[in-house]
Amino acid sequence: MDKNSSKILIIEDDQDINDILYSEFSSEGYEVVRAWSGTEGRLCLTQDPDIIITDLMLPGMSGEELVAFINDGTPVIVLSAKSSVEDKVKLLKLGCVDYVTKPFNINELKARVEVHLANSLKAKAGEERSDHRLISFGGLTLDSDNRMVSAEGGQAHLTRTEFAILKLLLLGRGTVISKNQILESVGQDTPDLVESSIKVHISNIRRKIKALSDKEYIESVWGIGFRAIDTGKES
Repeated sequence: MDKNSSKILIIEDDQDINDILYSEFSSEGYEVVRAWSGTEGRLCLTQDPDIIITDLMLPGMSGEELVAFINDGTPVIVLSAKSSVEDKVKLLKLGCVDYVTKPFNINELKARVEVHLANSLKAKAGEERSDHRLISFGGLTLDSDNRMVSAEGGQAHLTRTEFAILKLLLLGRGTVISKNQILESVGQDTPDLVESSIKVHISNIRRKIKALSDKEYIESVWGIGFRAIDTGKES
C-alpha cells in the first residue's frame, strides 16, 4: 500500500507520545488523524482509517471497549504499557493484529505498520467486489460503497454530507452527538457543512428515510445535538 494513500488513526492520551507518533508517521508520508480519548477515537472512525494505533488506558471509552467496537476489518495495533500475556491474548482474540509494549522502538513500530497495511491490502484485493462495507443500527443499514441507506427493504441514495452525518450517528449507537462533534468529524471532508446547515442536512436525511419507513430513526436532543434511535427497543 502506498504510504501517501494510507491513513493512520492514532489514539493516545499522552501528549508527548501522540506528538512523536504524529511527527514520525507524517514524515513518512502517511496521512495521520489524531485522537486523545477513546470516545474521540470512536468518532474518528468515520474518517475510514486504513490502520489504527491505540493505547488501552484512555479517557472516556477504554481501548478494550474501542477495539471491541471496531468490526469492519480495519487492522488495529495496540500500543500499551500493559505487558502481561493475558492482556495480549485478550486483545488479539478481540481482533487486534498486533500488540506493542511501551516503551517501544519507533522503527520497529513503523515496520509493523507497513507489514499490517500490506497484509490488509492483500486481504481487500481478495474480497469479492460485491462484498460492501455495511454499517447497521436501529433498523437502518448504510452501504459505505454506494452511499445508500436501507430501511424495511427499501433504499435511498444520500449525498456525501448526508451519508457522513448519518454514518457518525449510527456509529454512535444511540449516543448523543453534538453539533460541534458533527462539524469536527464531518466538516473536515465536507466543505458544504457549516453549523447553520446541520439542521437542513438532518432534515433531508429524515425525509429520505421517511419515504422508506414511518418509524423515527433520528432524535433531536434540544440544545445538544442528535442521536440515532434503536427502533427495536422501547423508548
